[in-house]
Amino acid sequence: MRAVVYRGPRDVAVRADLPEPTVEHPRDAVVRVTRAAICGSDLHPYRGQIPGFAAGTVLGHEFVGVVVDAGAEVSIPRGTRVVASDVIACGLCAICAKGWHYHCAQATLFGYDTVVGPAVAGGQSEYVRVPFADTVLYPCPDDLGDEQMLFVGDLLTTAWAAVDAAVAPGFTVGVVGGGALGQLAAMCAAAAGASRVVVADPHPARRIEVEARGFAAVEPALLPATLGDAQAVIEAVGNDAALACAVDSAGRRGTVVAVGAHSSVAMPLHTQRAFTRELTLRFVVGDPIRDREAVVALLRSGAVDPTAVVSDRLPLAEAVEGYRGFDRRESLKVLLIP
Repeated sequence: MRAVVYRGPRDVAVRADLPEPTVEHPRDAVVRVTRAAICGSDLHPYRGQIPGFAAGTVLGHEFVGVVVDAGAEVSIPRGTRVVASDVIACGLCAICAKGWHYHCAQATLFGYDTVVGPAVAGGQSEYVRVPFADTVLYPCPDDLGDEQMLFVGDLLTTAWAAVDAAVAPGFTVGVVGGGALGQLAAMCAAAAGASRVVVADPHPARRIEVEARGFAAVEPALLPATLGDAQAVIEAVGNDAALACAVDSAGRRGTVVAVGAHSSVAMPLHTQRAFTRELTLRFVVGDPIRDREAVVALLRSGAVDPTAVVSDRLPLAEAVEGYRGFDRRESLKVLLIP
C-alpha cells in the first residue's frame, strides 16, 4: 500500500511497501481513500514544531472514501461513501454524550502520532483503518461530491465552529490568517450574517486571494485600526503573533476565538488591553462528529463552497511536492488523489 510517511522535519516520503490495514476490533472499518488533503496542522510536525513526533507516522487526518471492510459492530454497509472526522472518539461515554468528543478518554487524531491520544495511521494513503467507525464515519449524501464532503471532516467544520462561537448577524468580524482556514472562516462569518469581514495576512498573494473572494484584506499591523470596534476576531493561524494580533484587534466586550492549532506554551496576552476592553478569549477545536449535520446543511444551502480554496490536486505519488509547496505558501489547499 502507498502512503505518505513522516521521516523528520521537512522530510516526508511516499512509501509503496506498507501493509494494507485490516479490521482489528468489532467497531473498526477499513476505508479505501478517494480524496485526502494536507492540512495546516500537518505543517506543525513537518516543520519540526512538535518535538518527538515519531518517524514512520502515516500522515493525514482529512479524507473521504468508501467502506471496503467492517467489524461486526459497524452498521455502515460496505460500499458506502463516507467522510471521516479528524477527531476519533468512542461515541458512547458520558463525555461524548455532551458533544465533547475531543475530550473523550479515547480521543485521538488520525496521522498525528500520540500528540492527542494513541497513534492511529492517517488518511494520506490508499487505505485507512477507522476505529469507532459508527461514530467517526459519516455517510456522504448523494447530492454532495467527495471534495465538498472532505471539508466536513475538519477544515470547514472548524471554521464553522469558530464563527458559531462568536459571530451574530450585524457583527464586524476580523480574521487573522488568510490561509484556507481563515478564508473559510470569513465565508462562514458572511453566511452567518456578519455585516463586515476583514482578513489580515502578511503575504500579499494571500491578501489578493481574499479580496478576490469579496473580503477586505490588510496587513496584520493595520487590522486594529481597520476594524474599529469589532465584536469578534477569529485567529486562524495557530501561533503567538497571530493570537496577539487578534487580541489587539478586538473591540469593547469583543470575543477572540483562537481556532488555529497551537503548539506553543506561551500566552502572548496583552492583559491590560484584555481587561480594559472586557474581552472574552475562547479556544475552539472543531468537532465534526458533533457539528457535521449543521455543516452539511450549510453546504446544501450554497452559502459556502469550500472547494473554492483548493489550489492543487495532486496524485498521492506527488505528496512530497505538495508538502513543499504548502510549506512555502505557494499552495493554499492541497488535495491528494490515491
